[in-house]
Amino acid sequence: MDDIHISKKVLKHLKKDPVMADLMKRVTPKISSFSGDLYADLCSSIISQQISTKVAKVIYSRFLHLYDGIPPTPEQLLQTEFDNLRAASLSKQKGTYMQNIASFWIEHKLHNQDWNELSDQEILDLLTQIKGVGEWTVQMILMFSLEREDILPVGDLVIQQSMVKHYGIKAEKKKELYAKMCVVAEPWIPYRTIACRYLWRAKDLD
Repeated sequence: MDDIHISKKVLKHLKKDPVMADLMKRVTPKISSFSGDLYADLCSSIISQQISTKVAKVIYSRFLHLYDGIPPTPEQLLQTEFDNLRAASLSKQKGTYMQNIASFWIEHKLHNQDWNELSDQEILDLLTQIKGVGEWTVQMILMFSLEREDILPVGDLVIQQSMVKHYGIKAEKKKELYAKMCVVAEPWIPYRTIACRYLWRAKDLD
């Protein structure tokens, strides 16, 4: 989803918040690099953990090179030797997490899952059962792979920084910060995902 696909209805709703309206004039919304294939996107998100976007792209390209440039099936990934994953610059931990995803996909027969049948919370509850896949990772999948429109990732550092900066939120503890973020975001419902796309880009604005 990019700015040309955001409907006038959504834009009008978000602009009711004067702070958000100002940010929307100054930045374009963050665009997804996810493919929409949940299994492949989860693997990609594991690779991206705790490293820069630039480095993640290089490693993901090396990973795909192991499979002739095409994301591997869960079965292919499980058959891949760890030495080969390490050769693609993947740590043992990340390789294990990715194979956890592959095993889970096979065990729960998710190849042909219609994700539209499941609510945001049902998907969150399902996928966080996978060791190595946390709430933030699934929220990114919901926002960018499935384009669910009303996700607020309060644990995302950039969203936190952007909301603190532009909305003047003050909090000493995480629980307090999360609660205040939810209050600020109430006017954006049911389009909090789209608001966050602007907040990601607005972090460095004065």
